[in-house]
Amino acid sequence: MREGIFILSLIFVFIFSNSVSAQRNKEKQTNKPKVVIGIVVENMRPDYIQRFWDKFQPNGFKKLYSNGAVCTNVNITQHVQNYASGTATLFTGVNPSIHGIIDKTWYDRLKQKELECTDDNYYFTVGADTKAGNASPVKLLSNTITDNLKIFTLGKAKVFSAALNRESAIFAAGHSADGAYWFDVESGRMISSSFYVSTFPDWVRNFNSENYAEIYSYRNWTTLLPETTYNESLEDDYLLEKGYFDKWNTFPHNISRYIKRTKDFRPFKTTPSANLMVQKFAIEILENEEIGTDEITDFVTTVFSSMDYENGSFGPASLEMEDTYLYLDQYIGQLIDFAENKFGKENVLFFLTANTSASYPVDYLKEEFNLPVDNFNIESAIALLTSFLNITYGEEKWIEHYNDLQVYLNHELIDKNNLDLNEMRDVTSNFINQFEGVQLSMPSYQLEQGSSANGLLSPIYKSYAKNRSGDFLYLLKEGWQPTYKFKKVNYTDQSHIPLVFYGAQIEPKRINGKYNAIDLAPTLSELLEIPVPDKCQGKIIEDVIVK
Repeated sequence: MREGIFILSLIFVFIFSNSVSAQRNKEKQTNKPKVVIGIVVENMRPDYIQRFWDKFQPNGFKKLYSNGAVCTNVNITQHVQNYASGTATLFTGVNPSIHGIIDKTWYDRLKQKELECTDDNYYFTVGADTKAGNASPVKLLSNTITDNLKIFTLGKAKVFSAALNRESAIFAAGHSADGAYWFDVESGRMISSSFYVSTFPDWVRNFNSENYAEIYSYRNWTTLLPETTYNESLEDDYLLEKGYFDKWNTFPHNISRYIKRTKDFRPFKTTPSANLMVQKFAIEILENEEIGTDEITDFVTTVFSSMDYENGSFGPASLEMEDTYLYLDQYIGQLIDFAENKFGKENVLFFLTANTSASYPVDYLKEEFNLPVDNFNIESAIALLTSFLNITYGEEKWIEHYNDLQVYLNHELIDKNNLDLNEMRDVTSNFINQFEGVQLSMPSYQLEQGSSANGLLSPIYKSYAKNRSGDFLYLLKEGWQPTYKFKKVNYTDQSHIPLVFYGAQIEPKRINGKYNAIDLAPTLSELLEIPVPDKCQGKIIEDVIVK
């Protein structure tokens, strides 16, 4: 009898436990957000929030930072900081050495030409008669979190991205997205690639018919607030501020005049109006693509820009930069309000981050603060290296290609002359290592041996990819910046980026632990209850997860 009662008790406990567990799982399932909205800002320093806080509206950055989980110490650690590599790192949860996007471009030895990381002539532009949509994510070697969401939901989750720059849109969307859209500077339209979209949606055609780029470009960029109130920035006519075309650095900015000089819409991308256009486009995605209509989580990423390619012409302390963020604050606030009203506050998870940070201009740091920084003239350094190699090994084209921080040697020529490739790598790397602005240089064969270095060498090891990276890679000293005679470089050596989670499942808190950009993907995976991306190198930020 006692044995029977004991067995019945065990059965009751088992049934009750399973019932409670099922109920908890059910509650956990219902708590999953219906929609994830990613807000990524190119070239965003975290300290912009502190500097401009008093001028922000309550429903934009202030809402995210006051009601979200704010990670205060997040870095993006890679050799070359740019929006292409940065976006790939954020959404894959692995470093460039694994996902393969080592830079916006790299040299292909087999094709003997420089490749852009999203160029793909197998696909064609959808939405305009240009080649700006001949692109795909095929060079991205890792799954993104959006890919995993698609796979886990058997393709039912809807995934979209909208950005000013093609690379940001493509790497945020991943390989499996329903749509990735970006701004075409030639046509002035939002376009896509046939990789994603076979038939251009009517709502996108209607959006493009509004001619936002053309209309906004014929309006001067004027400050949101009176210039006299911008006490957090330098004077508008600051002497060391280069400005557009090294000429125009004060408000109001005549964007149509700048467009006449470039003969395309690139200057438009540098203005707050371009961010407004992307915000409007993102809202159209939420309105027209059946987002959030079922229990399966959908994912929409919007990528804004901080003055785009003119970031370095004005810098973080400029009045233009402050004005950019005051406008952006309003646009983000409107996006948040729209999503919360449409889907319900409890159903939307937002995250805010950046795919790059921003450095102060060299002249500003040198002249105002006496810092030991300068410009590193790439072309002069390569010219000297070429002369050295010609004197040492004979007059030949020993350097096949170079870009900002790496050099590709001529392997065929080295082999033809019976020279040792690794010895040449050592010789050339050591030569560059002697320049004043160079922190250190590393030959590729040493990088191929692998290392767990977490110090100064870490960015190089985490970014080196065999068959894509050069024969030696080098780092510049802090504050130094590469320059060319006729080429503009949007360079930063700063790695500190913002990361905030807000909305469904998130409690307000400050998280002061040290984290990395690769930690975003596994943390989002945990919040969405999906597997982390394959080979993910990041860790879950446990303090974000509500227990």
